[in-house]
Amino acid sequence: MTKIDRYILILFLRTVLVCFLSLAGIFIVFHAFTAIDDLVALTDTGESLPSVLVRFYGPYLILLFDMTGTIITLMSFLFTVGWLRRTGELTATLSAGISHGRIFRPMIVASLVIISAQLACRECVIPQFRSSLTMEAEDLNGEIEQAVRPTFDRFAGILIEGAQLETKARIIEKPNFRIDSEYAGFGDILIAREAVWMDASEDAAAAPPVSGYLLREVKRPESIGTIASARRGDQPVLLTSADQDWLNADECFVATTVHPNMLQTQDTATRLASVWELSGRVRNSAVHSSLTLQTQVHERIVRAPLDFALVMLVLPLVVNARGRKIFVLIGSAVGMVLAFFALKTLAGALGGSGTLFTPGIAAWVPLLVVAPLAYVRFRAVQRV
Repeated sequence: MTKIDRYILILFLRTVLVCFLSLAGIFIVFHAFTAIDDLVALTDTGESLPSVLVRFYGPYLILLFDMTGTIITLMSFLFTVGWLRRTGELTATLSAGISHGRIFRPMIVASLVIISAQLACRECVIPQFRSSLTMEAEDLNGEIEQAVRPTFDRFAGILIEGAQLETKARIIEKPNFRIDSEYAGFGDILIAREAVWMDASEDAAAAPPVSGYLLREVKRPESIGTIASARRGDQPVLLTSADQDWLNADECFVATTVHPNMLQTQDTATRLASVWELSGRVRNSAVHSSLTLQTQVHERIVRAPLDFALVMLVLPLVVNARGRKIFVLIGSAVGMVLAFFALKTLAGALGGSGTLFTPGIAAWVPLLVVAPLAYVRFRAVQRV
């Protein structure tokens, strides 16, 4: 890396940082106007206000980076080149026989790194803070509760419902599981005080051998401990203390692949999930997967290469062979970005409704359209 490469790279990264911090500052200031009283109230436990702010706004800033990183990178590209052109540094470098492609190489590599960082945050970091990103400030130290989305387990033949879902503890309050299959002695419904999600354990004597919900203080059917466990084929479905020593007399274990994350009614629970989790839902044959969810999985897979293709698509505007002003270039870039998102939204809507394209094809259509154009435009810049 030459000195001019380091100079351009530092100038570009500094512009990216300033743009992101400005956007983050605006977000925090406007949000703090409505939530500052709740945030200050959290300091009553002895925690300092800066610590509360970091704990509350930290996950939101990571989400903001994921949502705006590509656009900020794109705008920083334009501003950096505009600055080099205004100071005459770009003209001096070009007069030495160096092509635009060679000058822009550090910024292209940095853009790829930023998009890769977005991908890492989206798949590894943001899902860990999913509960924090669905809470209000006053619930920062508490347990968020939300309504339960009724979900039918097609393998077990059980509709999972309840009064409230505690997302952190993975507990369903006042569960009422409706049984749509014939299990001797269980009737048509299971009612209990709470249902706690439990992962499968290798120690079958102390914990369930499969994942599912442990229903405590079962009220219906009565005397649940006297009813023999029920299976479907070789798979356990309803386990009781009649033949399971690790269960109490008033407990029942419902084996299912319907994880509490699938029961959340808030849309952010799905949007902020990782591709691995979303694809697991689609592959889960016991639960119905909508076309919208299938489309979303494919969109998440192609998002990183699609974001980089967008940067390459706008790259020729940076060359500015016609000598247009910087604000004209920014306007052209905004128009191209809007057209890009319009194509992406249209393809997603067609895939989600099953019109013309399957979900997989619909999600890949924008990349199939944009990637060749981006490559051709990038090769053209290399020769200028």
